Amino acid sequence: MSKKKTISLVLGSGGARGYAHMGVIEELLKNNYEIKSISGSSMGALIGGLYACGKLEEFKNWVLELDLLDVAKLVDFSFTGTGLIQGDKVFTAIEEIVGDVIIEDLPIPFTAVATDLIKQKEVWIQKGRLVDAIRASIAIPSVFTPKKIGERYLIDGGVLNPLPIAPTVADDTDLTIAVNLSAHIGKDYYKIHIPKKVRDQESRMQEIFLDLAQKAEQLFSREKKGTFKEMGMFDIMGRTIDIMQNAVLDCKMAGYSPDIIIGIPNDACGFYEFNKAYEMIELGRIITKEHLKETHK
Repeated sequence: MSKKKTISLVLGSGGARGYAHMGVIEELLKNNYEIKSISGSSMGALIGGLYACGKLEEFKNWVLELDLLDVAKLVDFSFTGTGLIQGDKVFTAIEEIVGDVIIEDLPIPFTAVATDLIKQKEVWIQKGRLVDAIRASIAIPSVFTPKKIGERYLIDGGVLNPLPIAPTVADDTDLTIAVNLSAHIGKDYYKIHIPKKVRDQESRMQEIFLDLAQKAEQLFSREKKGTFKEMGMFDIMGRTIDIMQNAVLDCKMAGYSPDIIIGIPNDACGFYEFNKAYEMIELGRIITKEHLKETHK
């Protein structure tokens, strides 16, 4: 057997498309790559943190088995005006999977990237409780309430760095592989077979996310100036975040370039379509397999 190639893995932000990171990781491991460090923003921090502590498979099984009632129980609406969802129930469930793990005790170096809301600075979280670091990095503006760590109020790392390559620059690894969840390629190029049982489950789960959108309309109605017939509030929010992150990403990539970029289509699913886990995991696996074929030619 050939010697394993060591990699620094950079996992980008992109909402529900972040489930694709699981398929990417599975395919990399299958192809004899050894992940020696991870840096992630938002969903990238969540999936990367779960892998680093050895709980990614357990999380994947949990996500794929969620049904309508499970999701309904996890949603705890916040009425403070700082975010639609408090997030305590979701992260209590995630903490049950992760456990009380300290980042410094992980078997590989891990960085969760967040944004200091008050000081408007990028923050690298490389010590302390893993679940707190993930909670801070994934605090999507207007959806999850900010996470307070020390004196800082932290929100989604993707606001200032959607693909955090910089924390891996000093790594002694063979390659840096970055997963960009906002690639400008059409999802229709990739054919994914989705079993009927999964499609039915996705459809039932969609009801919850439509309800979330309606609750959001009510919560933020005092700020609403007008509506588009074609888009709901979450569509507009998701597209706005995508536009912002693409502009930031272009600037960041000019300074740090990875050896391989695995691109997940930016239209693969909506930013908030967290009911499409199966589809996104399969897409991540298919695209990674394709990239590795090209690399090994």
